[in-house]
Amino acid sequence: MISDNKKVCALLVLVFMAVVTYGCAKTEVPDTGAEVTEGKGTIEDASGTGEDPEKENPTEEVSDGETLKADEDAEKGADPAGEVTHVEGASLIEQDIPDLRSIVASDEGLGRDAVIGACVGGAGAKDENLMGLVFKHFNAVTLENELKMDALFGYSNEFPPHGSIHEEEFDGEMISVPKLDFSRADAILDRIKAWNTSNPEKTIRVRGHVLVWHSQAPEWFFHEDYDPSKEYVSKEVMDRRLEWYIKSVLTYYTGEDSRYRGMFYGWDVVNEAVSDRGSYRRDTEPGNDSLSDPVHPCKSSWWKVYGSNEFIINAFRYANKYAPPDLRLYYNDYNDSEPAKVRYIKELIEAVKGAEGTRIDGFGMQGHYTVDMPSAEKIGNAVRSYSEVVEEVMITELDVKSEASFDGSPEKLPGEYERQAAYYGSVYEMLKKLNEEEGINITGITLWGVTDPYSWIQQQNGAGGGSDGVIKHYPLLFDGEYRAKPAFWAIADPAHKD
Repeated sequence: MISDNKKVCALLVLVFMAVVTYGCAKTEVPDTGAEVTEGKGTIEDASGTGEDPEKENPTEEVSDGETLKADEDAEKGADPAGEVTHVEGASLIEQDIPDLRSIVASDEGLGRDAVIGACVGGAGAKDENLMGLVFKHFNAVTLENELKMDALFGYSNEFPPHGSIHEEEFDGEMISVPKLDFSRADAILDRIKAWNTSNPEKTIRVRGHVLVWHSQAPEWFFHEDYDPSKEYVSKEVMDRRLEWYIKSVLTYYTGEDSRYRGMFYGWDVVNEAVSDRGSYRRDTEPGNDSLSDPVHPCKSSWWKVYGSNEFIINAFRYANKYAPPDLRLYYNDYNDSEPAKVRYIKELIEAVKGAEGTRIDGFGMQGHYTVDMPSAEKIGNAVRSYSEVVEEVMITELDVKSEASFDGSPEKLPGEYERQAAYYGSVYEMLKKLNEEEGINITGITLWGVTDPYSWIQQQNGAGGGSDGVIKHYPLLFDGEYRAKPAFWAIADPAHKD
């Protein structure tokens, strides 16, 4: 069990994130040491998980993240379609059901090279049964928070860690930079690497997430002497910091001497730089956060310094400069099917492609959807539109929230499961059909989580039917007992009946 002091700290983090995110949809709750009772799907303190709330809800709050337990223990039938493998040490997972990766990454799915991934955070990586599901069903992972800027700066968001600022030689000159802490990401990647070494026929690749993002970037990084009380630095100084940061991260994880070289298939270079209002996200973005906050989920200090999209162009230029040629470079964003936002995202992509020295290989549609919106047809139209300007499109953070009328009660759960399964199935079948069209290349799907209890939605009570921090949510393919839900079977075998 975690100590009382840690519980208090975790609670303070959640309260802070709830305050700064009111009026703006995007939040992240870093891993602060949540303890998971292994094998029971129980989160003792859920402050350690969480990614993106549904971006269309303007007033996200933070829930208590209490334990989820699926109410249905359906007996799965025999003779499943697809490969079946067994994972040692994961006693609660269903070993005799088909491996999702053998279905999606196949000629009958999205293609043999397709990514079928899952988001994994620090707490989930310590859960043997959750990792058993990852090893059995997925061929890729995205780290939930551990490769974001605040994590790499040790979650010291008020000021740089004491003694962190030091001199480094960069491009022929000495510059002052903060120390980077890769330990949180390394702990998960070492686990993946060990699996890959022991299972060369069933390796897991990694998607880097993310180099440049307005959220989870400590405010001090943009100021003179890394002191948030001082003036913002010039564009020229910020450019040096940006290039140093991108070079340092990419070299550490993908450089010739990196122990992780070859594990990463791609990296999100820039995330969520387009506003829901249209055009680029600016320092004046609506929301109850302020640029003076240590981190701010709505407003962009990148735009405050540059006053233009130059930081986006430069980020892709530097990523192209320091990434190996086979590392795919992506732009990633939410509300990805709204026609107005589709238009501006395409403009951003075209601006990057038109600049000298840049490379952008694909677009990541985050895919935080609900059981009734957007329609599969609307998603498909967006995919077609993006395919006009990029080589590949991925669904990168897929989860499906409950409809607004769902109250979380056990009586209504079976019906909600069926609605969710129908939606997952319609989206997957649409993606398969789209992939047959000329000029469209859908290269994979990543689920934003593995089991329901670890979903970010448990910390966002504005999601789905939640409004009081009590209602439970069930947005993923596996329940709190690590069992496959109807949504899993909608992808793995639509003919399967419980």
